Amino acid sequence: MLREITPADFDAFWPTFVAVIEAQETYAFDADMTKDQAFELWCQLPAKTYVFVEGDKVLGSYYIKANAKGPSRHICNCGYMVASEARGKGVARQMCAHSQKVALQLGFDAMQFNCVVSTNEIAVNLWKTMGYDIVGTLPKAYNHRRFGLVDCFVMYKWLAQ
Repeated sequence: MLREITPADFDAFWPTFVAVIEAQETYAFDADMTKDQAFELWCQLPAKTYVFVEGDKVLGSYYIKANAKGPSRHICNCGYMVASEARGKGVARQMCAHSQKVALQLGFDAMQFNCVVSTNEIAVNLWKTMGYDIVGTLPKAYNHRRFGLVDCFVMYKWLAQ
């Protein structure tokens, strides 16, 4: 089930957030970010933030926000994180489908992912199956913990009919 995040949900999600940023394989967030900084970044700055809950477990979360202001404010950006024990179970796919509906409800016409790490093949392939195209490559844009400098992709999908 997807629902808007609460502070208690973020507390439950926090271990996943820490694991993802400490891995330094998919997110360009400082690994030493505090919980308060993370809460502001993930829950307060975006337009909306949701959690994917199964029973009493938070299996994932995503945020949605404007990607830019002014003449490009019709394009949104989302970030998704899934708990390690829930990977491969369709949580990210369900969150992405949900985020596209929410984007349209919020008045966005398109969604753009600014920095999909090229070595994150599972995400790249998932976004492609969800209709996103790679519209740009940022050479050596991410300093991956295991692979060193790797490319990032800008991925984009027009949502409006």
